[in-house]
Amino acid sequence: MARIVVVGLGPGDPARVTTGTLDHISRTTKRFIRTIRHPSAHLVLHAEDGAESFDHLYDSSNTFDEVYSAITERLVSAARQFGEVLYAVPGSPLVLEKTVRNLLALTDIDVHVEPAISFLDDAWRALAIDPVEIGVRLIDGHDFAAASAGYTGPMLVAHTHANWVLSDIKLSVDDVDDTPVTLLHHLGLDDECVVHTTWSDIDRAVDADHLTCLWIPGLASSAGHELVRFHQLARTLREQCPWDKEQTHKSLVTYLLEETYEVVDAINSLREGDTDGDDELVEELGDLLYQIEFHAVIAEQEGRFSMADVARRVHDKLVRRHPHVFADTTVNDTTEVLKNWEQLKAEEKPHRTGLFDGVVEAAPSLSFALKVQQRASRAGFDWPNVDGALDKVAEEAREVAAARDEDPEATFTEIGDLFFAVVNIARHLDIDPEAALRGAVQKFRRRVERVEQLARNEGASIGAMTLEELDRLWELAKQSD
Repeated sequence: MARIVVVGLGPGDPARVTTGTLDHISRTTKRFIRTIRHPSAHLVLHAEDGAESFDHLYDSSNTFDEVYSAITERLVSAARQFGEVLYAVPGSPLVLEKTVRNLLALTDIDVHVEPAISFLDDAWRALAIDPVEIGVRLIDGHDFAAASAGYTGPMLVAHTHANWVLSDIKLSVDDVDDTPVTLLHHLGLDDECVVHTTWSDIDRAVDADHLTCLWIPGLASSAGHELVRFHQLARTLREQCPWDKEQTHKSLVTYLLEETYEVVDAINSLREGDTDGDDELVEELGDLLYQIEFHAVIAEQEGRFSMADVARRVHDKLVRRHPHVFADTTVNDTTEVLKNWEQLKAEEKPHRTGLFDGVVEAAPSLSFALKVQQRASRAGFDWPNVDGALDKVAEEAREVAAARDEDPEATFTEIGDLFFAVVNIARHLDIDPEAALRGAVQKFRRRVERVEQLARNEGASIGAMTLEELDRLWELAKQSD
């Protein structure tokens, strides 16, 4: 079986490289090194026949995951070609080495990992602490916001290899600007630097590189603190407020819809380049978020699921449905994104075999009609162009006119058919009927309010005006649009 030997080059000082690593370097002919940007890299590069570096991948790839995947593929290919290869990494192969984790997951390659010294021992030395005694949490700087959410204890943050990483970490926690922290830079080397600074200056205190890490003794509030506090509030209200105690999933539906519509109103009130409407949108989004928290807390008390389950489910679903972002799928435009989305959605829900399975019947009527028409169109049940839909509206309008002299039930039915036909026109013209009707209602409302103002200016009331007088003011109001 092909073999990959993984060795670590220690935290920096060549004197910290183990004899086991040196033995593997000397006896293995085909060698690879993840990066030459390490003080001990010369031990591999200057060995007989040298080593192949993967530094070029960091410039040509869009993400670290792409780099790690490309390294894994190259190592596997070389191992099969040469029988055995050596792969050297900075520090310890078992600390913050995604490529090594990728290799260890392989079942058709023999992967041997040679133990090595990591940067951690130098960090504990420089900080003069026992990490087990005080319960230090180790965190990858790239995942700081998620990995430290809800935690305020001591943390050693690695992979802080650039000032932008430190800046992202700083911005993930609010109201801790004066918190003391320590930057550990080039530990164990002649230019070792231990910088005591504050949270607000962590991205300015040193020129961070791949030999930089961050020590946080503790935080007054954590990343995600506000969300954790909000969840605790929802629990408290559910346990102590008489009204909250009485609510059920079904009783809250009205409020869920109401808060959703209020968010839509706040969004529609926004003006490009104007932040005046932001406060209202923040407030309405908060009200909607509370409804989601409320449902999650009810389910949590019943032992069914929690807010964490909700967040995890949507997170994993979005990752699955964006393979062009998180996997190797290639798309050229939004149309292909949507096509992939529908295909993946169908694969996730194989039980939905009917043409209209999954269409939300509780949606507003115009949206419901649009979804049903879209599903029918996919099956080929559709007009070839908008002309047929336009003719159908005229036909339905005539049937409404005829039905009004018959009975209320027939008129009700024909009015529904007319609405449905109008939605069909909107769909063929790629117009959202809900938005179009909402815009028409808002325009009508503005004009009537303008007519009312014009009437007051003339010392009159619109309720006392004739149709001709109202029509005159209506034409004036239209000029203000």
